[in-house]
Amino acid sequence: MIDDTSASLKVSVVVPAYNSGTHIERLVDSLVRQSMPPTQFEAIFVDDGSTDDTPARLDALAAAHPHFRVLHIDNSGWPSRPRNVGVAHARGEYVVFVDDDDWLGDEALDRMYGIGATHGADVVIGRMTGHGGRGVPRELFRKNRFDATVANAPLIDSLTCHKMFRRAFLDEHELRFPEGWPRRLEDHRMVVRAYLLSKRTCVLSDYTCYHHSRRDDGGNVTADQLDPGEYYAALREALDIVDAHVEPGPLRDRLHRRWLRHQMLDRLRGRRLLEAPQAWVGQVAAEVRDIIRERFGPGVAAGLPPMYRVLAHLAEQDRLADVRRLAEWEQALRAAALVERHALAGTTLTLTVAAWLESDGRPVAAGRTGDRDLLVLPVENVPAELRDVTEALVQGRVDVVARRQGTGDEVFLPVTSTVERVVGPDGTAHAVHRATVTVDYRTVNAGRTAGMWRLKARVTSLARTQDVRLPLLVRCATDGAPPRVVDETAFLTRLRQAVRRRVRAGLRALPALRGRRG
Repeated sequence: MIDDTSASLKVSVVVPAYNSGTHIERLVDSLVRQSMPPTQFEAIFVDDGSTDDTPARLDALAAAHPHFRVLHIDNSGWPSRPRNVGVAHARGEYVVFVDDDDWLGDEALDRMYGIGATHGADVVIGRMTGHGGRGVPRELFRKNRFDATVANAPLIDSLTCHKMFRRAFLDEHELRFPEGWPRRLEDHRMVVRAYLLSKRTCVLSDYTCYHHSRRDDGGNVTADQLDPGEYYAALREALDIVDAHVEPGPLRDRLHRRWLRHQMLDRLRGRRLLEAPQAWVGQVAAEVRDIIRERFGPGVAAGLPPMYRVLAHLAEQDRLADVRRLAEWEQALRAAALVERHALAGTTLTLTVAAWLESDGRPVAAGRTGDRDLLVLPVENVPAELRDVTEALVQGRVDVVARRQGTGDEVFLPVTSTVERVVGPDGTAHAVHRATVTVDYRTVNAGRTAGMWRLKARVTSLARTQDVRLPLLVRCATDGAPPRVVDETAFLTRLRQAVRRRVRAGLRALPALRGRRG
């Protein structure tokens, strides 16, 4: 164990653990690999009354690594108490919360602490990447931000607790995770309060610090196990925190809109609604209806993209049958993208990508009524102002993202964006978004380019953001090495041609073979 009288530690990593099994090994390995010396940080594992071999596994780790500590508590059934116990025992200047099935980048603690100490930050958010279908914030990590607030940055997009907090800041404001009922959204309630109290929040976007995973063994809580009454009681408490710190107006509306969109309306969309039990959907819809009516001013829903505005209207009007019809229609929507050109000159990569939203292979179009483009929907009696996509049709965009295979690192490539409003022969209109990339690939990911990078288009149109795989791979032998572009479309074309040639040659040879057999 590290002696309490030694120099103060820079970072305490707090990990709640319950029946972790082998899922914790990636985290342990990443802690052992940290570039920060082990004398400068500690890892505190709080075993929440595990019933498998987790307690013994953690005790063995602590015996092997002097900077690891293990605390055993009675089962609480939720991460809040283990995290709070970890904070109470932490000795670091900063505290980082990590889940037992996630892991850290090798330089995460060094880099996050460096930014925090340099800028005197109360909160530091490191770039995240998701694995196994786990979603993570995207727009927040478009660039480094050294004085981010809920007003000048999309902090509200990131409400999980997997961040670095100055311990004195946590203690000063008694920032802890809520225990007891309701348990849900405990991180939202703690983190949004931290944002609103923080004197300085920094966002590190040029290094992947946190790897967020989705377990494939049922270890993650699923939507149909969610108790709508408990969940939305917790959401109301998060809204209460915002209301206590932010005056009524555009900023409060924007913050409220985050929960309306992601925790409320997204549960009533597409496959997520259609595959859920009907009784559960009815409970969710009732909670959403009541919160919209009781808590949100008109500016909250008014700031949503068009399809969300329509859905919010249907939910508020208690039109659940129409909500389901909209979900069936929306399930068929897809983003599509096409590489129109690409070239590599030395280390400079250029490409142009066109993208659009389509349904059943045809672009999603809007009908022209007077001077407005109105979305054509499978439900009736929706006010025209809610279906108005005149501006939204040309406000979408397409980004080009490089994702490194293996590590999951994602970076936005610099793009110049344009949009074209295309009118079809039937008079309907749709949008085609284009992005042109020109980048010296040696500078991508701050020069850490070794490996194979998959390029994809991130299409945002009419309230949908969806990734579309592009047929381009960029391979770099080492960091900063000249890239090589692999065009999978050309490769498959050559492969099909080669197969056809072999088949034709085989067919030509058949008569001769038959003759020899005769």
